[in-house]
Amino acid sequence: MHVRRNIPLIILVLAVAAAAVLVTDSYILTILIFIGIYAIATMGLNLLLGFAGQISLGHAAFFALGAYVSGILTTRHDVPCIAAAALAVMLASGVAYIVGLPCLRLKGHYLAMGTLAFGEIIHITLNAEVELTGGPSGIAGIPMLSAGPLSADSDVKYFLVVWVVFVLLFILTRNIINSRPGRALQALHGSEQAASAMGIDVAGMKLTVFVLSAAYAALAGVLYVHFVAFVSPQAGDIMFSIKMVTMVVVGGMGHLWGGLLGAALLTVLPEMLSYFEDYDMLIYGGILLVMVMFMPGGLTQGFTRLTGALRAWRTPR
Repeated sequence: MHVRRNIPLIILVLAVAAAAVLVTDSYILTILIFIGIYAIATMGLNLLLGFAGQISLGHAAFFALGAYVSGILTTRHDVPCIAAAALAVMLASGVAYIVGLPCLRLKGHYLAMGTLAFGEIIHITLNAEVELTGGPSGIAGIPMLSAGPLSADSDVKYFLVVWVVFVLLFILTRNIINSRPGRALQALHGSEQAASAMGIDVAGMKLTVFVLSAAYAALAGVLYVHFVAFVSPQAGDIMFSIKMVTMVVVGGMGHLWGGLLGAALLTVLPEMLSYFEDYDMLIYGGILLVMVMFMPGGLTQGFTRLTGALRAWRTPR
């Protein structure tokens, strides 16, 4: 049973290893790197939205905080990348804790509006604080990720770093979901009143998963900024927050692989549709609309149904 559960992860690891050896096109590697970065961010958001049932429309703010803090520390203060990354994740987690205390008392669309307001505050601050953040021009010249003598100074190396981080966080997330706190999260998603009656610390659980999801987003922001070597306030705007939520919904809320599948589709699809020029956004929106209508459980549910149908077809009667 354990081996069977690990088959998709083993296939992913083998695919990553094969891509590192066989893929030499810088453009394709760049797309794969962005898929990995967005998959890390959406994996954390899926914990919050898909498993705990708490909506956030401000998660791009944590992505931007991770990117800006690491970028500022490494370019202006010569802090080593690993230390800067750790400080960036800790700061974003601390901000999430402070914001989560009042916001997570809200429910439904009130919670969505609360997190949206927080995201807008961060976005406005990043634009306004020119001396600290560079304002609308952002910060350039951010160094590649390194740890002592080791440096991810090529696309292949960075690709491996991003996907190793993804696999490690995937294993951590799976262990959380299958543990007692994970079952408490799913009970919380079903009914907060029922979860409270079962003795679950609802407020504490909501705050914990909010902080954890923010840490994932901040780490994704760190990986992003050291790859593109630049960050601007656009990294924390509302459209990116909505894009992250869309990735989770399209991939499959409450499914471990949902974040990755959604990130892959919404990263690759715009690149493919760019050939259609003026009609790309129309086709893009139409595809998403059809998916939501006919696969409300996301791509994960679609793959589950497909594999189930194939097994039924192969089973002798």
